[in-house]
Order: sequence, then structure tokens, then C-alpha cells
Amino acid sequence: MSKILARRGRWSAYKLVLMQAAVAGGASVLFFVLWGVQHGLSALAGMVIAVLPNFVFATLAFSHMGASQSGKVIKTFYWGEAIKLLLTIALFCIVFAGFKVDFAPLFTTYTLALAVHWIAPFLFNKKTG
Repeated sequence: MSKILARRGRWSAYKLVLMQAAVAGGASVLFFVLWGVQHGLSALAGMVIAVLPNFVFATLAFSHMGASQSGKVIKTFYWGEAIKLLLTIALFCIVFAGFKVDFAPLFTTYTLALAVHWIAPFLFNKKTG
């Protein structure tokens, strides 16, 4: 039963990450079409910085579920959040140190992906009855 719960939780988290990637990817394409390659690549970098750590968190955080594994659940959530934060910092460092990026598209797409993370649960809410 706990594996089924973990699978359901992981799938819900993956749907959220997929929605983030779709919206941020669409914004990256829009930046590319309207303002050129440099802005498009900068927006794509912002998308990767936002989406990749969330994917890693979803994978780690939903590896265990169930009341009998509550200690493992809490531990994997803490580890998932820590790795997510460190990965976000590392990706920002890599992008700023290794690539010539435009700040506006990078942070716009990054912020947009984070906003999707906060708005999407309202869109996933299913009416019952």
C-alpha cells in the first residue's frame, strides 16, 4: 500500500514539474522568437534552474510513504529540500560563471516557473460530488 501511495504522490509531483517545464519552456520559446537567441538561451537557463531541482526533490521526497515509514518520509523530505536548495545555488553559479546570460529573461522564466508551482495546485483541484 505504501508503494502505491508513494507512486501517486510522485506522479502528482511530476505533473507539477511537467507543468512548470511546459510554461517556462513556452516562455523560453517566446523569448527566442521575439528577442533572439541570447534571450532564448537565457530564458532556457532560467527554466532549467527552476525545474531540475524540483524534479530531484519530487523524486527524493516521494520515495517513501505510509504511516509505518514516517521517519523515512520526514528524512527524505528534509534531504530532498536540502539537495534542491544546493542544486539551485550550484546551477545559478554555473550559469553566471560559465555563460553570458541576460538577466531579465533568466529571472523572468525562473520566477514564472516558481509561480506555476504555487498556482498549479488550484488547477489540479478536482471537484467531487
